[in-house]
Amino acid sequence: MAVATNGGSGAVNFDPVVRDLPNRDHGPFGRPLFDDPKVKALRRVGAIDVGSNSVRMVVFDGAARSPAYFYNEKIMCSLGAGLSDTGHLSPEGRVRALEALKRFALLAKDMNVAPMTAVATAAVRNASDGEDFCAEVARETGINLWVASGMEEARLSAQGVFLGWPSAKGLMCDIGGSSMELAELGEGTVGRRVSSELGPLKLMDIEGGFKKRKAAIDAEVDDLRETIDGTYETLFLVGGSWRAIARLDMERRGYPLKVLHEYRMTPRSILRTVKWIGKQDVSELRALTGASEARMRLVPIAAQVLKSLIQRFKPKVVAISSYGIREGLLYEQMPFELKRRDPLIEACRFDEKQHARLPGFGRVLFDFIEPLFPKPSEERRRLIKAACLLHDVSWRAHPDYRAEVCFDNATRANLGGLDHQGRIFLGVALLHRYKNNRVGTRFEDLYEMLDERDLAAAEALGKAMRFGAMFATEGRDIPAKMVWHPKKRLLRLKLRPEQSALFGEVAAARFASLASALDAKTEVS
Repeated sequence: MAVATNGGSGAVNFDPVVRDLPNRDHGPFGRPLFDDPKVKALRRVGAIDVGSNSVRMVVFDGAARSPAYFYNEKIMCSLGAGLSDTGHLSPEGRVRALEALKRFALLAKDMNVAPMTAVATAAVRNASDGEDFCAEVARETGINLWVASGMEEARLSAQGVFLGWPSAKGLMCDIGGSSMELAELGEGTVGRRVSSELGPLKLMDIEGGFKKRKAAIDAEVDDLRETIDGTYETLFLVGGSWRAIARLDMERRGYPLKVLHEYRMTPRSILRTVKWIGKQDVSELRALTGASEARMRLVPIAAQVLKSLIQRFKPKVVAISSYGIREGLLYEQMPFELKRRDPLIEACRFDEKQHARLPGFGRVLFDFIEPLFPKPSEERRRLIKAACLLHDVSWRAHPDYRAEVCFDNATRANLGGLDHQGRIFLGVALLHRYKNNRVGTRFEDLYEMLDERDLAAAEALGKAMRFGAMFATEGRDIPAKMVWHPKKRLLRLKLRPEQSALFGEVAAARFASLASALDAKTEVS
């Protein structure tokens, strides 16, 4: 039976049965993570998620608003296997989970990640021996497990979506092994939430085969729909089983970019994939995705749940979020000013500071080339800014492969706030930062994800950065100015007389290449 609440966002409140929690004044991490709202970098922070199906440890580092994964390890333990029948945690899963947590405790100590925060979800909160398991973990590892209620699990997972999508609006659905949570998203806040028992491990215990299971799923989703009764254009999916289905959707479609975060599907595509999954052998599905046997056993059941959700909630778009409860714990701690920052730009600024030859020049370069893109959309403007910040971070790569490395970094990096078309746009721009021609590269199928107009804009951006980089000096000021007259197709370059020698032969060739990309005549003064 689903359990619902109308509560919005607020402080993290875990179940009162938990003992010996860290300092509550500083939230789940036992210490303030963001002392200063203007903080740029995150000190190494670790989180453990003890789920019904897996136990995972993640250590975050890097940009405060867009943290990177310093360490990430998952063990498939199936703690919740058989819980419906026995009321207890799986004995085998319990042993495996404890061993995993012992390892994680040692790793955290070696990485100087302390104190760790560890959250347990449906299996531990529902099992009669859940409190005993928490006590054993504390005794054997020193890790205090926080047992989150279904409502808190829903809210934290929704907050995780906001970490990557600050403007996310729609419905979040987080599926674990023994439960599934829904939460409304909009205007940076979490609305109504509901928790249910629609986890694949739980559903495996239903006797009577496919039809009985389908009837149980449909009945539960009908109850959820009565509680969460709004209209939601986008359904955001969180959880390993959803990601496995999305990977299979990619394989069925022949989708060229194998990045799950912000991968988008239509309901029609998903229904076709669900039908296709039902006809495949589990071992064949594993071979396609590389997923574990334990994960893949749950996928056909999760696919039934997803089909029922789509039929009743009728979203127009279904999007995959790689961020969930662990990222939600971080987002929860951020001051409002930090939450408002753009995760893409913050990540790029951090990367520039760490790896560029002249940190800070990206902003100067942006000011230099901005006249070439009059009245851009806000999305296009942030992509231009991101490209300028990243234009030099791959300079250590071998010159023969630098353009390809740039493209790979843009399209495969763990960046939030960037959809797949944005990744390709950024990749093409950075490729042209180091290479005039993109024909003949191994990325031809990815270029097709952009229309000709966007490809041309990305090429012009890349060649503008290639030209602007000719003026990069420690002084940082560019002694030139570009003026673009789109109606006349005229590109003018104004140089300071005392610095005109910087416009040498190579710079002139790059300026001509930029003009060619714009289909423009040039004038230098």
